[in-house]
Amino acid sequence: MNVAEVKGLAEQVRAEVGKAIVGQRDTIDLLLTALFARGHVLLEGPPGVAKTYLAQCFARTLGLDFGRIQFTPDLMPADIIGSNVFNFQTSTFSLTEGPLFCELLLADEINRTPPKTQAALLEAMQERRVTIDGKSRELSSSFMVVATQNPLEQQGTYPLPEAQLDRFLFKQSMGYPSREEERQIVAEYGMQSGHTDPAERGVARVVTAAQLSEAHAAVAGVRLTDEIVGYVLDLVRSTRETPDFSSGASPRCAAQLALAARSRAALDGRDYVIPDDVKALALPVLRHRVILSPSAEIDGRRPDQILGDLVNLATAPR
Repeated sequence: MNVAEVKGLAEQVRAEVGKAIVGQRDTIDLLLTALFARGHVLLEGPPGVAKTYLAQCFARTLGLDFGRIQFTPDLMPADIIGSNVFNFQTSTFSLTEGPLFCELLLADEINRTPPKTQAALLEAMQERRVTIDGKSRELSSSFMVVATQNPLEQQGTYPLPEAQLDRFLFKQSMGYPSREEERQIVAEYGMQSGHTDPAERGVARVVTAAQLSEAHAAVAGVRLTDEIVGYVLDLVRSTRETPDFSSGASPRCAAQLALAARSRAALDGRDYVIPDDVKALALPVLRHRVILSPSAEIDGRRPDQILGDLVNLATAPR
């Protein structure tokens, strides 16, 4: 598969998801970029903007084994990864796999569970395997986490620590739709009660496992010039040098930004990365990996505002 075919595949997925999801084009594009870059996505937005439904539709178009965990304060790590259970009939222990053993995991309201349970995802997200009772078990090579959180409610929540946030390739803010988009939502869904299954909206699988594997290989072949590498480094290192951040982005972030840029180039049908690929992905890759300095907080500055200034100041290669 070449990059032109990857672009065509992405267009099919967008069209299929669009049968059920109104708007949210940028979020769908980020999900596709993360998919081909083998990354994870954190979706943040108020209730009712289709965060969960979007993840379900996305998984269906790809034919991925879908798993969902509703994170709650009483959720334990074993509820996620599973545990060994003693079988009295055979007098042996057998593994009961948790919902983590899937291809696309929806971690719904991930910030409503304590850090101990949140940490159960760390190994899975970074290494695509889990350790249970000292034994490692491999997850699918396509394993992907789409997590959601509600920014409006802070009581009873546990903010994700920096180490956990760094595992997410993108953090995307999903806002309210435009008036016309909301009109379409009301017209299409206003007569329905309860949850609508993606299949009822005609959402079908359009990508095979073989095509997905070939698309990953095509992204790996996208060229990254020394000039683009230098541009990525300048941008990421500037987050550590500005006084507006008390902590900047990590080297892992720089590598992931470069990988995401290659994925975006392939989605655009190109086998080479251009500066615009890096610029377009800088905010969703960086915004959750930086910490505001006390002075910036006092001044009321926001990470996206500061990062936007840094992107504008960085000299892009010609």
